[in-house]
Amino acid sequence: MKLLEIYNFLDNLSPFELQEKWDNSGLNVGSFENEIKKVYLSLDIDNELLEQVEPNSLIITHHPLIFGGLVSLDFSKYPSNLIQTMVKKDISHIAMHTNFDKTHLNKYVFEDILGFKAKNSEDYICLAEGNWTKDELINIIRNKLELEYIKAVNPKDNIKSIGLITGSGASMIDETVVDCFLTGDIKYHDAIKASAQNMMMIDVGHYESERFFADILFKHLEVLPILVIISNSKNPFTYSK
Repeated sequence: MKLLEIYNFLDNLSPFELQEKWDNSGLNVGSFENEIKKVYLSLDIDNELLEQVEPNSLIITHHPLIFGGLVSLDFSKYPSNLIQTMVKKDISHIAMHTNFDKTHLNKYVFEDILGFKAKNSEDYICLAEGNWTKDELINIIRNKLELEYIKAVNPKDNIKSIGLITGSGASMIDETVVDCFLTGDIKYHDAIKASAQNMMMIDVGHYESERFFADILFKHLEVLPILVIISNSKNPFTYSK
């Protein structure tokens, strides 16, 4: 398939125009005229993935490889070192980041993985109402996301409303009022702010909450006349007990 054909299919599925202004979803590496033999799906691009990917392929990731200003191509540094390999092997790259968060990822994790019923969604944020104890909610998060440990802020004994943003969404706690906010990459000052606003937060992990990206997208791409392979990158963090 032409890269442009695949791009247009993805754009219809989750319009790139929905992405945030600071985002870089869409075509990061390649040409719309490229002939694509295989498609690989992953959360990110790393060296191990590039060793597996065959020439003339397309990698579709959640996170853009080129993020922020790229002012030079120093092949000893990230991401230029990966781009060099991709150019040599004629590997293209499309990212589906904040647009896919809004249309698919957040709701899938909230309902299909965690088992909550979304009352409604406000752009990124999925919301649910109910009755949970602190221990009940923590056990759901730990078991469903297979977390090795739970980091919580301002624990509450009774929780009647929950909000979720996968990845790193702590900067959006002012966008809604809930008893407990679930997201990843919670920083120290996020925790201070949440406590001052009497909001409980649970860190669900960045990788851990977004690792379902490839599985979701694969189900949609099966209709295309091209081989699609799930080949997820690894979590860059390891944990010691």
